[in-house]
Amino acid sequence: MATKTPAWAARLRAARRNALWSQKDVVRELVEAAETRGMHLPTRESLRRMWKEWESGRRKPRDPYPVLLSLVFGISESELFADDLLPGENEMPDDVEEVFPLDAPLPVGPSRHIAPELVDYFRMQLLSHYAADAFLGPRHLLGPVASQYQSIGELAGHARGEVRRELLRLAAGFAAFAGWLCQDAGAVDRAGAWLNLNLEMAHRAQDVQLVTHALTNKAMLATDLGDAATVIDLTEAALIDRRPLMAKTQILALQQAAHGYSLVSDRARCDALLDEAASLVDQLEDDDRMWGNACRTPNYVEIQRATCYGRIGLTASAVALWDQILPAIPETSRRDIGVFLARQAAALAATPDPERATHVAREAIQLLRQTGSVRQRAELRAIPDRMGAWAHSAQGQVMAEMLASETL
Repeated sequence: MATKTPAWAARLRAARRNALWSQKDVVRELVEAAETRGMHLPTRESLRRMWKEWESGRRKPRDPYPVLLSLVFGISESELFADDLLPGENEMPDDVEEVFPLDAPLPVGPSRHIAPELVDYFRMQLLSHYAADAFLGPRHLLGPVASQYQSIGELAGHARGEVRRELLRLAAGFAAFAGWLCQDAGAVDRAGAWLNLNLEMAHRAQDVQLVTHALTNKAMLATDLGDAATVIDLTEAALIDRRPLMAKTQILALQQAAHGYSLVSDRARCDALLDEAASLVDQLEDDDRMWGNACRTPNYVEIQRATCYGRIGLTASAVALWDQILPAIPETSRRDIGVFLARQAAALAATPDPERATHVAREAIQLLRQTGSVRQRAELRAIPDRMGAWAHSAQGQVMAEMLASETL
């Protein structure tokens, strides 16, 4: 039997599930949001009990929690705690866990007209999210992206023909971006779940470019996990028939394959794949596909080469490449600059160039404070292992203390 639940409680529950968070995850995010603002909250166990009461509708959050919850989920306070009810929003089953979007299919409803203009609306939303990612990082974007993915799925369930196909393509794009946000936040399991949805939606859209890109996305996650065999398998599958593939699709798959071979220190194969990707850059054409446009940025292939060289241990070559690459990156790409600076600092540490490594690491840490990128934090954590003999010097102590204060 369904229990009447306040609209704001239903929204809190939906926001948590759309972000693929457990109750424990919400508590962690609340604590982090409060700490960045110099606020002190009760114990995590107390917060977890409070969350259960909020989500069930037994108690409504009081100051300062509405503001913190709005920040955590990336939803305005007025929208999150509005008293108005949408159809069906006030009904929540007592004993059924709503698990959309992880293991529920897109809803299917009776066919009805879905305005094609909605496709353009959601396309612009995704473009805006891409732009915001460079400034905000993952924390503030995942909630809105997941919520819009669900809305697109509901519309696709009613649409037919080309509008349905376009909505499925958009669903694939939103799922891919949500996977990336989770990956950047270090939520590996959630990233994998979203990338599985990305692959499914690409197949359902019957779009060979999207299917290939979805396989490449899964390979990118496997690269972060250090799973060379999976990276190589997935990128080989992505490139098994290159005849119908756009230059953009091929470049993305080729560079990701190179990362797979860098994980096993195969420089020759890594360079061959990157050279092949570089040869396709001049063939890039304008298209209306929003995904994968990172390969259009200056020095894209050389960024991948510098990363691979650092991983293989070709540190002097990596440093030289980063010196060429970093000045050309727009200042607006703060998260990317932070990740690249951390990689450069690791290469400098291993070269070794202690003084410069410390200087570059300090720059990277300043950006980490703004973006909160877990991927960048992981790059910084790798630096102590690269310092070798100078780890015990006075400069090494400065580096170790600086990293420990920001990355542990």
